[in-house]
Amino acid sequence: MRRKRSVFGNKRSNMLLMVLGALFAPLVLFAGGGGTQSLPAPRPIVIRSGARLFAEAERMEAIDAWFRPQQDNIDQDPSFMIEWVTRDSPSYPWESLFIVADTAKFGIQFGFEDAGQVFEIYAHYRLMKEMGRIGEFLPGGEDLEGFELERAMLARVSDAWLLGRSVYQAVAFEPLEELMYSNENGYLDAFILTARGDEFREERQAWLREDPGAMERYRQWFMDTFEKEPPGMRG
Repeated sequence: MRRKRSVFGNKRSNMLLMVLGALFAPLVLFAGGGGTQSLPAPRPIVIRSGARLFAEAERMEAIDAWFRPQQDNIDQDPSFMIEWVTRDSPSYPWESLFIVADTAKFGIQFGFEDAGQVFEIYAHYRLMKEMGRIGEFLPGGEDLEGFELERAMLARVSDAWLLGRSVYQAVAFEPLEELMYSNENGYLDAFILTARGDEFREERQAWLREDPGAMERYRQWFMDTFEKEPPGMRG
């Protein structure tokens, strides 16, 4: 069982040391002697089908600006506990999550600890919602419920994974790749309403009434990108 740790942060330090040793030049910039630390330049992300994502440095800085304080809260706040155990198979962030009182527990596939750190973000949001504190970490989240809240949380989870993959060279994890590529290509609603159609039945029905061809377009895009059926449509 694992409790509150920093994976991306450790990778960042190791990567910076490697680059510094190779280039004999500092990557860390300071403004006026006490400024903020710059991030390594983001790298393109590519998956087996050849589909690529390109992250902009300015956007990664903005994501990092909320990601690190949230991880600090996960690591240091004594008012709750997030625990995770390894499992044999991959899963999506919501599939193995259980919340009891002030404790969230989830499973992560063995060997994918980078993904586990992003699963922590999702578990943290769910805990903070239960504790009435989500507005501290998701601006406007205190006013959201149901599908709207789930979409906002998963958009943040997707952004955190984009940061991890493009900047910190996190090990690819297919369930999060599916979420991230869907979000970056404008299919986040389709991803959620297909994978979790029973949970968000009314929203799914409204989506299909508004655009009857939306499901098939999403399915074709997903098949082209991941060479398999989307979650929720697999036999």
